[in-house]
Formats: sequence, C-alpha cells, structure tokens
Amino acid sequence: MSPANIDDSSSPLDAGAGRPLTRKELREREKTLNAGGHDAVPEQAYETGHDIPPLPAEPPAAAEADPRRQDEPLREEPAPQDRAHEPVIPAAPATPPSIQDDPHEPAAQDSWEPALAGHQHAADVHHNDESHYDEHGYADGHGYAAGVHQHDGHYDGTHYEEGHGDGTHYEEGHDDDAHHHELLPASAAATVVAKPSKKVRRRRRLLALFLTLAVFVTAVAVGAQFIKPLLGSDKPSDFPGPGSGQVMVTVENGEGTRSVASKLETEGVVANADTFLQSFNASGGILAPGDFTFKSEMKNSDAVNVLLGKDQEKVIYFALSAGLRIGESLQAISQGSGISFQDLQALSNEPAQFGLPANAKNLEGYLAPGEHRFPLGTPAKDILQSLVKITTDELVSQGITDPAKQYEAVIVASIVQAEGGQAEYGDVAGAIYNRLKPNDQTGGFLQVDSAVTYGLGTKSYNFTDEQRQDKSNPYNTYANPGLPPGPIGSPGKTAIDAAAKPKTNDYLYWVTINLDTKETKFSKTLDEHNRYVEQYNAWCMANVGRCT
Repeated sequence: MSPANIDDSSSPLDAGAGRPLTRKELREREKTLNAGGHDAVPEQAYETGHDIPPLPAEPPAAAEADPRRQDEPLREEPAPQDRAHEPVIPAAPATPPSIQDDPHEPAAQDSWEPALAGHQHAADVHHNDESHYDEHGYADGHGYAAGVHQHDGHYDGTHYEEGHGDGTHYEEGHDDDAHHHELLPASAAATVVAKPSKKVRRRRRLLALFLTLAVFVTAVAVGAQFIKPLLGSDKPSDFPGPGSGQVMVTVENGEGTRSVASKLETEGVVANADTFLQSFNASGGILAPGDFTFKSEMKNSDAVNVLLGKDQEKVIYFALSAGLRIGESLQAISQGSGISFQDLQALSNEPAQFGLPANAKNLEGYLAPGEHRFPLGTPAKDILQSLVKITTDELVSQGITDPAKQYEAVIVASIVQAEGGQAEYGDVAGAIYNRLKPNDQTGGFLQVDSAVTYGLGTKSYNFTDEQRQDKSNPYNTYANPGLPPGPIGSPGKTAIDAAAKPKTNDYLYWVTINLDTKETKFSKTLDEHNRYVEQYNAWCMANVGRCT
C-alpha cells in the first residue's frame, strides 16, 4: 500500500530530516503531548534517529489536536510491508493516567470512537476511519480478526486511545473494574449474623405493640377500680331541684326503704338512690305505705319530705293505716284536705257512684291505706274515687273482676287484716274459708271477735257472753253464720292478695298468744284451740293493760 498523500503545505516537517511527518507520527506525537510528557518517546524518534521534537509550552487545544478536518482527505499510511523495517514502538509507560487529568477533555481526533475499558472491539463494529484492512493476514505477523475494522494507531490487538497505555484501556474519568475494586477492611471479613427478614421484624413489632397495649389497658382498668371509690361514679349525687311535673310512686305495705330509693331513682325522682337513702335515714322518719306524688329531678331532702308528709302544706296530704274503719279514714282525709267530714261521709254513703255493688252500704274496706297526696283544690269525690280505684285495681290484678265477688273478697280481707296480726295472712285466709264450709267444729260460724266488736262500735275484745249471743248485731259471727254483711275495716294489699288467693290447709282456729312477738297458733279442733287461748290469757295477766 502506498504512503498517504502528503501535502507539504498542511503537514509539519520532521525537524532535521526535511520531510513531512506521517499521520501515524502526528498521532503518536499528540499522544505524547496529551499524556503530560510521561517520558514517552515519539515514534519518529526511532524512525529518524533525531531528537524528540520540542514540546509546546501548553497542551494543544482539543479542537486543534488534528490539523486536518474531518471533511479533508486523510493522508494514507505506508503499506504494512514498509512498516516491517520500522523499529518496534516502545510500550507506553506503566504509570496509568493521572486522575488529576481533566476527565472531560475531548479526544484528539474527530472521528475516533472510544474503546470500552477492558473490552476489545466486537466483530462487525465499524469505525469512522476511511482506511481499513481486509481479512487477510500480513507477512509481518500482524493479523486482524475477520470483519473487524481497526482504527489507525491500533497495533497488535492493543488499543491506544487518549490516556491508554500498554494494552490497558482507560476511559476518560473511569477506572477499569477489573483493576480498581476497593478492598474491604479487615473487620468486614468477620462473620456477620444475618438480620431477620422484614416479615419477622414486622411480626415482632406488632407483638410488642399488642403487649404494650394490653399492659396499658390492664393498668387503666385496675387503676380505675382504685380511683372510682375516691372519685365516685359519673352519676350525680343529687339534683338541684325543685323539680317539675308529677310522678306517682306507690310504696307497698312492708316495702323497705332500699327498694323505695331504687324505685325513685328509676322513675327519675332522685338522682342517686344511695345518697337519697342516706338523707332518709338521717331524717329519722318511718316509711309508710301509700301513693305519693313526686316531681321529676327533686332534691333528696324534698323527696324525703314527701315520704314523711312534711310537704303537706303544699299539697293535700293524708295517711291511712291498714285496718282503719270508715269513720277514721274519712276523718284523716278531712284533716289533710280541708274538706268537711260531713261532705266526705255523704259521698261515702252513696257507694254505687263509685262502682260498688248494691249490697254495699258505704265505702268501708275500699279506702286504700297508705300516704296520699293530691294537688290543692282537688274535689272530694276525686279523692275518694282515687282511693277506691287503688283497691279495685289490686283485686283485678288478682283475677277478681266481678264487683260482687270483689266485695266478698274485701270482707274476708278486712277480717284477715284485723285477725291476722303478724301471722301468715295466707293461712288465716285459708282457715276463714274452712270455717264457712260445713264442718263438725264451727258449724259454718266464723266466730271472730273483730267482727263482733265492729258491730258493737268498739275495739275492745272484752265483751260479755250476752253480747256474744246477741243476734241483733249483724256483725256478730258467733250468733250469725257466714260472712258479716260488709267489711270491718280497710285491708292492705297483702290482706287483699291473701283473700283473693288463700292457702289450702285444714285449720279452723288461730290465736296470737304473744302480742310482742306476734306468735300465732293454728289448730284444727276447738279443744286444741282452747289450750292456746289459755296461753294467751296467761300472757295478758303478765302484761297488764296490754290486752283490751
């Protein structure tokens, strides 16, 4: 192959030789200049034997590295056979390019494609050089891979690029991975325990959170149990009062204060049953049965006054005890309401207007015992009607709806109330019904002293034998068989329930032998009963003035 075209006007001359430098010589010279003068010997020094051309004061600019433009014709290089007589190019310095070199300095030639560090050009890679070699080998032993096109300046399979030397490829600003891996410090070589997986760590965190929450909730719950008695519940201890509206509450016969307090709290009368109970106990009052009219959200002290009748100046108030006779009841109503006794008695003597049967003479037995309150100005008839309704409602609740049967039950209940004392009212009611049946002991006579004394208009059980045999007294149950013509007093709820549903037994007689303990003896025969009566008389002799 002939040497490349030489343009004397455009190619520098070799100093001392008088001939222009070849393209290869120019590039080797540029490499030497770009390498910073690391004692690299230009190739022409070996070819001509002359000294190294003097280096310029400053490195040539990148744009002026190649005196030829890309669009100018390139100078052909000598044929390979001519190169065979050229001296071998010495290896580049072993020292790699300094990292202080500008990594962004452009390549000296225009059409050069930089080689990848540590890799040869693959087959069929095309380069911008106009001159290339065919697939045949050459006599000098330099062969090229099939189809691989080499750049000028690539010799013996070694790429010389800017900053590359001794067969080692260095890209601008990059280190060869094969030679520049940093070694780990000695401590890194120690055995490292593998970390738990993310799933395990997440489970541990959730478990720790759950345990913390459980401990917190337990601590709060336990602490609340200790603090609650000190702070009290969220329930207020009392309402400010005075309250509003009307709330009717019934206190049953024998009902305890605790039950009433709970009832008042449930109905919204008082704020707290416990504090109300404390107020009631502090008053020293005694709870009596009856219907009471309260207001919603009352002060504890005001509610206590209602139960004790201390608020009667604000309402119509009166209390009726169980066992009172009609006259006694009407008198108590008159005193509490201001209504005259005569007006009340006149209304009572016309029981039909209150729903009683025709054989009823008055409202005896129907004026329910208990404490009663009515608004000021309530008419007398409304007051009496309210009391009668309480009694009839109780009879209906026990399954007795017929007025005639109701009247009969009230008669029995009034006797149970008068004769029962502290005995079991169900047993007393059963014995009364047994006496009314045909038997060889009583012959159908009730033989109760309370009925006789009612007819006599007294309350003393000490009556004469003549009075005992007096048939003119319609309430004399010794002389007249069957029930008396009407009730002998006002029975309470317990007596009405016993009369409506008596206990089944074989008793015909009963007597309370101790008025203090209310001990009552039941018997089936008159002889047995008389022995119990002797015990009663002995107690009366020992307690003078107690038995009347």
